[in-house]
Amino acid sequence: MVKNTQKIKRLFSLAGKVALVTGSTRGNGKAIAEGFLDAGATVYFVDMLKKELQETVGGLKNPNAHYVVADITDKHDLEKLTKKVFAQQKGIDILVNNAGISISEPSETYRQENWEKTHAVNVTSVFLLCQLVSKIMIPQKSGAIINVTSLAAERGFPNNPAYVASKGALKQLTKALAMDWGKYNIRVNNLVPGYIKTDMTIKSYNDPILHKERSDKTMLGKWGQPEDLVGSAIFLASDAASYVTGHDLHVDGGWLAKGL
Repeated sequence: MVKNTQKIKRLFSLAGKVALVTGSTRGNGKAIAEGFLDAGATVYFVDMLKKELQETVGGLKNPNAHYVVADITDKHDLEKLTKKVFAQQKGIDILVNNAGISISEPSETYRQENWEKTHAVNVTSVFLLCQLVSKIMIPQKSGAIINVTSLAAERGFPNNPAYVASKGALKQLTKALAMDWGKYNIRVNNLVPGYIKTDMTIKSYNDPILHKERSDKTMLGKWGQPEDLVGSAIFLASDAASYVTGHDLHVDGGWLAKGL
């Protein structure tokens, strides 16, 4: 029994792994990054909010926690990020593309600049960072990439065409990369949160009517917390998911599966 327990622990362990997590000063990204630390990984918190990065990483007092200030829509920042991590660690094993934005406006008056900004953050930056990280993962012949999508990649939501379209595009980008890089033993999967209490959703969370409407959409009858994503993210990043790629892992309280 002890031997089997140790085997299971090793299966889900991230010890010796190097991970990058974007948008990791708050919410889902912060929870995932801290969860990876607890699982034994060396983690680079990536965000453009320098003060919050310093406070987040400094408060952890963990020698395996590092941060890099980067604007993910700036290709030069992404190049500097990957070069810095590779120079320090000689490899990158896990990439979590969590950073994203949502700008709500009616479709009939949606501004082009907001459409382009949303896609720049939610899709283009992800593709460029995946490309850069692949140059490190391909020679390693291993890697795990996790793209954080949304229920919006699966269903229509009102007055936010850019967000819905960008998350749908990200869902399919994941499958394209999983197909192209499977031969290098690089796994690419989608982590699909439901309604999670974050800065992006706090307005709905604090509105009693909207809060209940969203809770009632789930089988569990409640909103999720950022910590609810940690176990699934560790699974997708670990050897436990060694035969899982091109997959959408829904962490939504049963929203998508619910009938009546």
